[in-house]
Amino acid sequence: MPLLTGLPDDIAQEILYRVTPSLLYSVSHSWRNLIYSPSFPPFLSLYALLSSNDNSLVQFLSFDPISSTWSSLPDPHLLHSPLVLRHPSFIARNFPIQSISIADRLVLLAATTHHLFPALSHPLIFNPFTKTWHHGPSFSTPRRWCATGSVGNSVYLASGVGSSGYTQDLAQSAEKWNVLNGTWEKVASLKHGGRFSREAVEAVGWRGKLCVVNVKGNVVKEGVVYDVEKDTWQEMAEGMLIGWNGPTAAMDEDVIYNVDEVKGILMRYDSERDLWESVVEYDELKGAVQIAARGGKVCVVCGGGGSVVVVDVVARPCKIMVVDPPGDMKFVSVHVLPRTSHESKI
Repeated sequence: MPLLTGLPDDIAQEILYRVTPSLLYSVSHSWRNLIYSPSFPPFLSLYALLSSNDNSLVQFLSFDPISSTWSSLPDPHLLHSPLVLRHPSFIARNFPIQSISIADRLVLLAATTHHLFPALSHPLIFNPFTKTWHHGPSFSTPRRWCATGSVGNSVYLASGVGSSGYTQDLAQSAEKWNVLNGTWEKVASLKHGGRFSREAVEAVGWRGKLCVVNVKGNVVKEGVVYDVEKDTWQEMAEGMLIGWNGPTAAMDEDVIYNVDEVKGILMRYDSERDLWESVVEYDELKGAVQIAARGGKVCVVCGGGGSVVVVDVVARPCKIMVVDPPGDMKFVSVHVLPRTSHESKI
């Protein structure tokens, strides 16, 4: 059966490529097959790190927003030690598992072993087009409880603690890696690095800069901004720092979004006026723990990991949908990347 009556399939495909995949999915089996074919531009999906309710198991999965189905990613067997979320010596807190998305890849950068050492000696990279994991180049020094982020095609790590615990040299250090063709190389050091090794934090890539705040939540904090071109650190603008009251991410490295985790308000930063403006208030956003932004959507892991709130910030007014975790799992973190390659969903 032809895709469009009276037209060759190659011409029909060129026409259908311009149609929203969710519309194609609901019309016919042949169109549904088309959107999952290798020739169809991959639509964006939600990638999540989830844990069991007792935190004994962590797993990577992807959520297909067209078919509303979850798929497991291959096990990252390259890990030398299991990823640890809870430790008997730290009953009241989760250990961070730090990952970013860059160049259409998911990159795992830092975690903790049962012996309280850095869990990774290399970045661990997932390619959604091949559905495989592979190692990046070795870190100069493995870290945990550090700042992680990206600008352009480069990954950045700053501060943190290493296998020997806290040292001033490591806490003040920062390094970058160009994921296309590079190895890790040092960049300018932080003047007060010890203040940025207290916990895992986001280094948010924004207009050629990395924005880093040393602690999470609505508390007294410090912020610095790294200029990629000048290789210099400077103090964060006062208004940006004052309003940085929860998890933060940038859309296309151009617009910064932040969730005020106390008030449950999604905010957008206005650099000209150095202030945060409200986008939408939604009660489920209270207690937000992590966010990702891409394709006009801001995806927020809500308190306790019981759901992800997806806010369409392009729509007027904003549209909101909620994604629940599969089974008895709960969300730890999310990213937005192209869908994995897989068979058609009939």
